[in-house]
Amino acid sequence: MSIPKTRIIAIAMLSSASLLAACAKKPPEELPPAPEATAPAPAPSAPTSTGPTVGTQAHFEQAVGSNTVVYFDTDRFNIDSTDAAALQAQAQYLGQYTQVTITVEGHADERGTREYNLALGERRANSAKNYLVSLGIAANRITMVSFGKERPVALESNEQAWAQNRRAASVVIN
Repeated sequence: MSIPKTRIIAIAMLSSASLLAACAKKPPEELPPAPEATAPAPAPSAPTSTGPTVGTQAHFEQAVGSNTVVYFDTDRFNIDSTDAAALQAQAQYLGQYTQVTITVEGHADERGTREYNLALGERRANSAKNYLVSLGIAANRITMVSFGKERPVALESNEQAWAQNRRAASVVIN
């Protein structure tokens, strides 16, 4: 007794349908609660400080005051007690803000040759740098340049103007 092929196909299809019906998903008896409304994220707050940005010359000057410049006697490049106090204030700032680097600019008054004043300005900048290094500031954070008599702050030709121009000025590099 052989079963016709069409009957086998029909039985297979009915069996498949009944199996699929048994696997059907039933809806849950209770639905999950609706999502709660969340408050929008707060907007980022604006910076509260209104002062100069850290790492700028303005911030450096605000922090150390007039101690950004050290002054020298005629034909001298030694650090005296007044210079030491100014450089200690700079070192304290540089120790607090380790990302800041500076250039120490060496200057001379108008007397003397260009070559002599460039060399003197370099010795003055080097003295200031060496003192900062002796206070623990890394040498690679301090560059030097000598301007000799090329960039005076006082243009008169008298002792008071010359005294203002014999200097080593620390400038923040951005």
